Amino acid sequence: MRLASAAAGCDFAAMTATVTLPVWLFVLILAFAAVTFASHFLFPSVRWFLRRRLERAVARLNTRLERPIQPFKLARRYDLIQRLCYDPEVTRAIVDHARETGVREDVAFEEARRYAREIVPSFSAAAYFGVAIRAARALSNALYRVRMVRHDTEALSAIDRNATVVFVMNHRSNMDYVLVTYLAADRSALSYAVGEWAQVWPLSRLIRAMGAYFIRRKSRNTLYRRVLQRYVQLSTAGGVTQAIFPEGGLSLDGALAAPKVGLTKYITEGADLSAHDVVFVPVALNYDRVLEDRILVAAGRAGGRRFEARIGVVAGFALRQVWLWLTGRYRRFGYAAVSFGDPVSLRAAPELAQAPEELAQTLIDRIGAVTPVLPVPLVAHVLLHGGPMRRPALQDAFSDAAQGLNRGQMHLPRGDRDYAVEVGLRTLLKRGIAADTPEGYRITGEGRDLAAFYANSIRHLMPEPEADTQVSATARS
Repeated sequence: MRLASAAAGCDFAAMTATVTLPVWLFVLILAFAAVTFASHFLFPSVRWFLRRRLERAVARLNTRLERPIQPFKLARRYDLIQRLCYDPEVTRAIVDHARETGVREDVAFEEARRYAREIVPSFSAAAYFGVAIRAARALSNALYRVRMVRHDTEALSAIDRNATVVFVMNHRSNMDYVLVTYLAADRSALSYAVGEWAQVWPLSRLIRAMGAYFIRRKSRNTLYRRVLQRYVQLSTAGGVTQAIFPEGGLSLDGALAAPKVGLTKYITEGADLSAHDVVFVPVALNYDRVLEDRILVAAGRAGGRRFEARIGVVAGFALRQVWLWLTGRYRRFGYAAVSFGDPVSLRAAPELAQAPEELAQTLIDRIGAVTPVLPVPLVAHVLLHGGPMRRPALQDAFSDAAQGLNRGQMHLPRGDRDYAVEVGLRTLLKRGIAADTPEGYRITGEGRDLAAFYANSIRHLMPEPEADTQVSATARS
């Protein structure tokens, strides 16, 4: 008994004895304990609290939006990735890919998961409506005089609220994303398809938070394309409002390009029109100045799509504009205009759902029909086909060209022809695209490619010039 009591006493003494630890080890133990407590007790509670607040905020926001944010868009990114990876069609593609390449199915599955992580966004309503739209509004109005040239409110408002809306746009500049985000702010949150240029940290995190999804435009990997296809189809079935560029990239010569069918085909193949309609809305954009114009023209001359847009060049341009603003010499880059074309409903035209090539061409044609005509493109067109000419002759030629346009195509600043000519000519002269010579105003040799870049944006709206219209400035004046 005494031995047992002594042993118990020793055990108790050992249990209550003081243990000496280094300070770093004690801090490490506390850190692990804090992380464990936070991950098991604090974080779930905080996430639940924030989630509830977010749901209430989105519910209030949806009452103001013409097209409410769909639950699919608000789902957790991890859940969307899992749903995409275990989709039956993706699973079959994984098995086929493993058989064709000779890898194990678990390796092919991880490859598909990597593609899904690359594609799927992580939409944040706070980032989109709290930051992105305000930044888009500020940047658009700081750089341009923004104008809505054609906007059929009744046609857009008549679209079924349960329909999936897809905005289909021509691609003139990377400002297209910013401009349309700003102008569509009261309609819905747009989900853009963006190319590889945006997969740069930390820009990629912001773009994902805005709901954009990344695509590899030239990928020939069958597994990747099936994962992308199923994401687009699930997004369409979920009613997510999307924005796509059927030309597949920025225009290098300023003109509308032939449409690529990829994303349009994905959307139509996965559309269940008995459940809800899919409506394509053509959107046409044009600018008095495209910020990347020289880069795009140089890429076109080189015969490729390698853009020499180093971060130092971009930063230098931004700093130069800030300096001009601080010294009171900053001037905006003319007008930026947007027009909305007539919507195309697949439920009203089911034959187009079976013919994606015809649908894509129809959309491009409708974009071309409502392309805004601005001062710089029209003055550039007139000087290219009729210059050199003095001011009175230029004003008359501008009027003649404008008369052939529909009222919904031309933006005439202040409703004044002479002022519009002044705006366009001032920009061309300032940038060295045009020059004032003894014979009259003419396009310079160095500026001819840039003048053609702007004139090409409205070339499809202009009648073909006849040889006898290209007369000298003396005859015109």
